[in-house]
Amino acid sequence: MKCCLLLPFILGIPLLWPCLSTTGSSKTEEVKHPAGSHWRVKRGWMWNHFFVPEEMNKIPYHIGQLKSDIDNGNNSFQYKLLGVGAGNIFVIDERTGDIYAIQKLDREERSLYTLRAQVIDTTTGKAVEPESEFVIRVSDINDNEPQFLDEPYEAIVPEMSPEGTFVIQVTARDADDPSSGNNARLLYSLLQGQPYFSIEPTTGVIRISSQMDRELQDEYWVIIQAKDMIGLPGALSGTTSVLIKLSDVNDNKPVFKENLYRMTVSESAPTGTSIGRIKAHDKDIGENAEMDYSIEEDDSQTFDIITNNENQEGIVILKKRVDFEHQNQYRIRARVQNRHVDEQLTKYHAEASTTTIKVQVEDDDEPPVFLLPYYVFEIFEGRPHGSLVGMVSATDPDQRKSPIWYSITRSKLFHIDENGTIITTNSLDREISAWHNLSITATEEYNTQQSSAVPVYVQVLNINDHAPEFSEYYETYVCENAGSGQIIQTISAVDRDESIEDHHFYFNLSVEDSKNASFAIIDNQDNTAVILTNRTGFSLQEEPVFYISIVIADNGIPSLTSTNTLSIHVCDCDEDGSTHSCSNKDFMLSIGFRTKIITAVLICVVVIIGFIFLILGLKHRRKQSLFPEKGEDFRENIFRYDDEGGGEEDTEAFDIAELRSSATMRERKARKTTPADIRSLYRQSLQVGPDSAIFRKFIQEKLEEADTDPCAPPFDSLQTYAFEGTGSLAGSLSSVGSAVSDQDENYDYLNELGPRFKRLACMFGSAMPPNN
Repeated sequence: MKCCLLLPFILGIPLLWPCLSTTGSSKTEEVKHPAGSHWRVKRGWMWNHFFVPEEMNKIPYHIGQLKSDIDNGNNSFQYKLLGVGAGNIFVIDERTGDIYAIQKLDREERSLYTLRAQVIDTTTGKAVEPESEFVIRVSDINDNEPQFLDEPYEAIVPEMSPEGTFVIQVTARDADDPSSGNNARLLYSLLQGQPYFSIEPTTGVIRISSQMDRELQDEYWVIIQAKDMIGLPGALSGTTSVLIKLSDVNDNKPVFKENLYRMTVSESAPTGTSIGRIKAHDKDIGENAEMDYSIEEDDSQTFDIITNNENQEGIVILKKRVDFEHQNQYRIRARVQNRHVDEQLTKYHAEASTTTIKVQVEDDDEPPVFLLPYYVFEIFEGRPHGSLVGMVSATDPDQRKSPIWYSITRSKLFHIDENGTIITTNSLDREISAWHNLSITATEEYNTQQSSAVPVYVQVLNINDHAPEFSEYYETYVCENAGSGQIIQTISAVDRDESIEDHHFYFNLSVEDSKNASFAIIDNQDNTAVILTNRTGFSLQEEPVFYISIVIADNGIPSLTSTNTLSIHVCDCDEDGSTHSCSNKDFMLSIGFRTKIITAVLICVVVIIGFIFLILGLKHRRKQSLFPEKGEDFRENIFRYDDEGGGEEDTEAFDIAELRSSATMRERKARKTTPADIRSLYRQSLQVGPDSAIFRKFIQEKLEEADTDPCAPPFDSLQTYAFEGTGSLAGSLSSVGSAVSDQDENYDYLNELGPRFKRLACMFGSAMPPNN
């Protein structure tokens, strides 16, 4: 406590040391000035060191006294205070020089004030002493509590970390003067967080003091206190909170909660089918909870497990097909383990978790199953109808063992019976087809929807049933002047049969031709032979063509022979004896013959096409002429005839009364006698069609005429209704109706209708008798 009272005195010595060194012990200072200047012999101030505590409770607060050494106390001197704070913070007694603080001071705002002092003689008004600076220091008191400036604090540390592991460091600040005792010396302590955490008192470093398990608690709130004055009584304190989160480490292995899983699968399920899911639980999170499933025990190698990375489930899939009749139940064992395990944490994963899976196979109605995946049979060609080829067999794999019936798909050469026996329906020829690919279908009798097919391959074995023959058509020529022994042709043979050994052919002339002295044959023993002349000179006029028969035999068992005819043409060769000119002539003849044939074919095609177009044209014309009135416009199709009619002969050529005696006839409308109206109607165009009611009445009348006509045929016929329209004031212009018209009918208006009606006007006008 005494040390605290002496602290202001000790701190003031360095500040006042310059003054003490100048004033010495006499409290006066002599100042020497250059010659010729105004100078004082003696000057001096007397004061103590000035300190003022902050936040003082008594105001005004006496700080100290300024006094000149020449002041004798007669009150003739006046003290003045100048500088920042003078007058508003600090004041001075002008007579005594006492300095007072009139406001509370805060060292944290300003710790030092520099002022100036001056002494004036009141009698002369002149300064007795020059201005002199002095310092007033604000001494510190413990009035600020520690504060944590970096809040909020948050730290992450792995779980299961050992003791002493660094977590975080917190730091507090104290605004008090660190050089003033222990006001700014801080001490850290833990208010909340034991026993898992500890803090270093002087540094604020938080460390782990006990291992923690994230699966039990994943975060902790720690409260830290900072006290100044190193925790002594009267110290101020501040607190802060630190959130410490535990990060996960892979210290937990996945564990199955179920010891037994039951699943079912249909025997018809294809490979890759998902039959169920298993789930293991891991207390860890994130990457540490990723796991892999596997099959530990499965002697049948029938199932597999894949991992769903999204939800960490194990999907049991079918690795290969199952058969209820073969095995209807499986028992497998699955295991699970973490995918990422640190070497330091392997002790937590020493033994993997396992579970048992029972799979029940469900019975399905399966199609028949053949004993073999495919069948191969052999049969010799040429065997008669009904010969046995082979037998196939299929069974129902289900427990009920349904009977099976067989069928062959699209085959006319083979037949299969109910026992699966395949026989021929026609004789087989290896040269046409050496292999026959069949598809045999087996169908259950109890359920025809269940069927299966198997391929059957039938090989037709060869027998020597084809004699050898020429390999090509030969055109052979011999010159008229050919000499004896000249080779004119090389021949070869082919055999459509298949031989175990290589084919070998033998060439000879027939018995008849062997006596012919014109040509001879030599077998080359390599399946070829040469034809050569056996005499000198040939005549194109006497014998232009020679035909020789060549016998070819093969080496089959039994051996077959064939007789082939070779045509030899006598040729008028060139001077050098070449037969190319003869072959060229034949070639040109064949080309010309082929050209004629092609030309004749083209002419026939053109004639046929023309005939087809003619028929189509006639049909089209016939369709157009059936009902010409449908497309005819009577207003536009006006034909003019310059020849005159027969006059009265036209009306006397038939009996008018018979025409009027029809069973039903439309009532003739009376003609209008107003010439002016008729002229106006004549000038109008036919723009509007008939009214629907009038048209309907017209159709009804025509139907009645057709129904009551005694001369109508007793079968359906097409009736043509040529509707002329209604409302015409001119009425009908038919001469048939005019012949029996009323006697007082006036036809003079016909003269006004123009030259087209001149003939009618002459016939029915007033100039003629009305009934002519």
